[in-house]
Amino acid sequence: MWSARQLCAASAIALVGISRPAAATADDTFYAGRTLRLIVGLPAGGGADAYARLVQRYLARHVPGAPAVVVQNMPGSGSLKSVLSLDNSGPDDGTTMVTFSAGLVSEALTTPERIKVDFRNYGFIGSVSEDIRVCYVRSASGVTSWQDLLSRSDVIFGASAPGAAGTADIAVLRNLFGARIKQVQGYAGSAAKRLAIEKGEIDGECGGFTSMPDDWMRDHKVVILLRLLRTLAPGLDPTVPYAGDLLTTDRDRQVYEFLAAPGKLGRLFMVSGRVPADRVAVLRTAFHATVADPAFLSEAQKLRLVVAPVTGGEIANRIGGLFATPADIIARAKSMSSD
Repeated sequence: MWSARQLCAASAIALVGISRPAAATADDTFYAGRTLRLIVGLPAGGGADAYARLVQRYLARHVPGAPAVVVQNMPGSGSLKSVLSLDNSGPDDGTTMVTFSAGLVSEALTTPERIKVDFRNYGFIGSVSEDIRVCYVRSASGVTSWQDLLSRSDVIFGASAPGAAGTADIAVLRNLFGARIKQVQGYAGSAAKRLAIEKGEIDGECGGFTSMPDDWMRDHKVVILLRLLRTLAPGLDPTVPYAGDLLTTDRDRQVYEFLAAPGKLGRLFMVSGRVPADRVAVLRTAFHATVADPAFLSEAQKLRLVVAPVTGGEIANRIGGLFATPADIIARAKSMSSD
């Protein structure tokens, strides 16, 4: 449970940097009697799924016409399957939104032969929060700190598919920071990796801090070694080193900022680029109202889900900036984020 001070801090974060989108002009009756699908590109039990289901429970009350809102998990290829579904089979009328691993945005630049997606061509509705990711190990591994990890060569981290955030995180730890982590791929998602940690099959992973079970922290079952964003979530020890502070050259810091950008994009939602602009405006307005809803914020607190929203327009601007990254930084990032 968050303290009063933490709750106030989280609420303050939620109000920083977000302005009300322009008023929607679409026909207010369009969504009446319809179903709005929220497609989650990752398996149930992880952070993306938790945020999507939280949005689901409150979005309908803010969309004109009060549509039914349902969540559908569509994992595959590090969440790429869900993104492609918008172009291949998804409707272009604003009745389908997708939330996916934002790591695909940077991968579309570093490995365009695999991620053949131009994310500038989609309609971004907004982001609930940054994806506050940490790298951690089970206490039984014997690793006690980041420096301790660097001295070891027998620590095993779990990962899922190429394109998934955790897989890229491990590659960065190995290639940019010199950690000699062994990697086991093939886990379906965060929930599967947590179960493997509980069983002692793997020693750790990089994942969302808010998805970690409460008892892991309370009972000191895990040691958090590194935080991948500067942002602190309630309950995250500020003495845990921030990865960007460990780099010693400007070039490495530039590369890391590019690689960390998906975490800052966070828990984002988008629709097909073919959805009419006025309907995108309706969804943006509804999303903004949802993430500011007192009942939504209260439940987020109970679930330990940080709410620090970013508007769809700002997300689109940030993605445009990423696509303008100099080629040499992208090339260096590619070499650091893949094995």
